[in-house]
Amino acid sequence: MHFMNIGHTYENAARLIHAVSQEYPDPEGLHAAYRAAISSPQLRPMPVEGEKITISYEDGAWADFCNGNGVFEHIFKGAGPTAGLTRESWGTKVAAALGLIKEISPDLHRMVDLLVTDLVILNSGADGGGSASHIPGVVVMSPGERWEPLDYAMCIVHEGMHLNLFLGDKMYGTFTLPSTDLEAEDRRALSAVKIGQKRPLDKAFHAAIVTVPLMFMEHRQGRTALVDLYTTSLRDACRDLKKQRPYFTEYGRMLLDELCGFGEAIDFDHVAHTISSPDYAGYRPTVAA
Repeated sequence: MHFMNIGHTYENAARLIHAVSQEYPDPEGLHAAYRAAISSPQLRPMPVEGEKITISYEDGAWADFCNGNGVFEHIFKGAGPTAGLTRESWGTKVAAALGLIKEISPDLHRMVDLLVTDLVILNSGADGGGSASHIPGVVVMSPGERWEPLDYAMCIVHEGMHLNLFLGDKMYGTFTLPSTDLEAEDRRALSAVKIGQKRPLDKAFHAAIVTVPLMFMEHRQGRTALVDLYTTSLRDACRDLKKQRPYFTEYGRMLLDELCGFGEAIDFDHVAHTISSPDYAGYRPTVAA
């Protein structure tokens, strides 16, 4: 599955770097070059700082930007001030979560390490996270009080996968219509996560795809709650998404077919293979003669 493959992610990152700088980075320099590329004012309002994930809170610059521009309103609503002990606890849990991602899959960790540059943590009670196509690298998280390291890890991977899909979309295009046109009632599809609800096609597609790494991570930890919850809803979502196939580009159809293949088989050994396999690293769009 290209959307889970570290090589494909690196290739897309290199393409974005080239689009910004007209240069392709050496493999060893890709991480720093990607951070420099998305720091362009054309891609996001504030540059990336540092080499690791930068954590900020409700009083940070990213929180100010989001509040001032109506970004992630459902997460920021109700967020209150946090103290040092709370922030220290969050930092400890995020570190444990990143270690757990690496334990589950080193290449999944590499993907997160590349794509997630800024993490904004709040106490709004939203118990979830958010990411957006127009601020690459940024993830907002409002942890639940009872969250374990696996919950933090899955939230980070969940939003990192959205960032991965946004990157692929920027490089190749996923749909034949703009996002606003995909909101039409006849272009909606069932959500695999908000079970039984129809959502705009792009959001339904994203929701279906992010179930794959979450189910995989839980399976690797010997748990089944999400596998039990999403197996049927993912298959239902895939059947509905396939009805909208004409609105997918060639690249989008490739991702859709891979997603639906997993939905039918629920093969976690295959997921583990595709994360690292060079067979899924490249994509070349068909060029009409």
